[in-house]
Amino acid sequence: MTAYWCEHAWLTSGFAHRVRLVEVGGIFKEIQSGVDPQPDDVRLDGVTLPGMANTHSHAFHRALRGRVNGGGGNFWTWREQMYAVAAQLNPDTYHALARAVFAEMVAAGITLVGEFHYVHHRPGGKPFGDPNAMGLALRHAAADAGIRLTLLDTCYLEGGLNGSGHVDLHPGQLRFSDGSVEAWAARMSARRPESELVRLGAAIHSVRAVRREDLPKVVDAAGDLPLHIHLSEQPGENLACQMYYGRTPTELLDEAGALGPSLTAVHATHLTDKDIELVGGTGTGACFCPTTERDLADGIGPARALHDAGAPISLGTDQHVVIDPFEELRGLEMHERLVSNERDRFSPPDLLLAATFNGYRALGWSDGGHLSKGALADFVTVRTDTVNTAGAAPEQILYAGVASDVSTVVVGGEVVVSGGQHRLGDVGRLLGASIHRVIGDSAQ
Repeated sequence: MTAYWCEHAWLTSGFAHRVRLVEVGGIFKEIQSGVDPQPDDVRLDGVTLPGMANTHSHAFHRALRGRVNGGGGNFWTWREQMYAVAAQLNPDTYHALARAVFAEMVAAGITLVGEFHYVHHRPGGKPFGDPNAMGLALRHAAADAGIRLTLLDTCYLEGGLNGSGHVDLHPGQLRFSDGSVEAWAARMSARRPESELVRLGAAIHSVRAVRREDLPKVVDAAGDLPLHIHLSEQPGENLACQMYYGRTPTELLDEAGALGPSLTAVHATHLTDKDIELVGGTGTGACFCPTTERDLADGIGPARALHDAGAPISLGTDQHVVIDPFEELRGLEMHERLVSNERDRFSPPDLLLAATFNGYRALGWSDGGHLSKGALADFVTVRTDTVNTAGAAPEQILYAGVASDVSTVVVGGEVVVSGGQHRLGDVGRLLGASIHRVIGDSAQ
């Protein structure tokens, strides 16, 4: 048993002061508020929050940070640069890079990540001896970094979609594909079983990468697993889908039986009013990645409209131009302010829910992401005495804090970050070394 006395904490019942969290075997066994600390309690000054979820991640994209600007272009030109990095990955370099990236996440206050995993095979598409070697590298990386992981094994079969139909795979995409839904499902079913820190999920890369007739097969193969998809990230996807299939990507998913509480639509940027009704009315989740969506010039999605329609909103860091859950949740609110000319489109509890429980739920961990008796003992403490947070009202810490203000991170009762330092040591050094292994001397 370990007991933590928190100066302030955000419980499921609301913001509270002088809170005692008692953890046994990685589970909260007792939570009290308005109490004084016991002699053996671990004291946590600042504001303690539930563990935060990064609902959408591509770990290897971290190697692109600060390297792909200055040449103009758009999402589609950026994608070519991403393929060049993907071509350099193998199980060893992927493990090292993901280990460092996941450690960066934990140090920022993220306790669960959903890894949208499609780099399955060797360049050219030939499987590794273990066809799930790349996924296994991600699992080991998460264990080393002390973060929970939902491995979203992604079905990726086509090279894209235009008005005339689907196109062949780009050379850089060949390693993403299993060739058929049946082969993808067979490889996915051969994954290692779930563990204390790892749960399994599935993904459809996009309606560009999976044909209309194959979508129901993927949904059936996923069964009860969490299922994620990139949806309407770009207007070009919508236009191609309308031209070839005569419907929006959301309508295509509805036809395939994909919409529902098990599905999370990532980005959901360019939706029609009918799309919003379909997503919200079915309880489908929507994961916004504000820092990526603005970095790639994707646009601002209808977050408040989806929320009002009934869609649970979660957050992700996607391509990791920034790994900071506070920046993402503020981005959700600030983008809404820009398009509505109104402030406080989401309340602080709404923003916290998006950053915590909604992401946990979307990734198949509804037993976490909240500070309540019986929940997973995952939590984060944010300092209130830094240059960013000094003077802020504790209950408004979400509007002031940044990743570097995180002092303590506990995952399943295990202290992973203490005094702002990850147990692996210098995360910046780990990132630099692992990125150099992937992209070579150009990383210097």
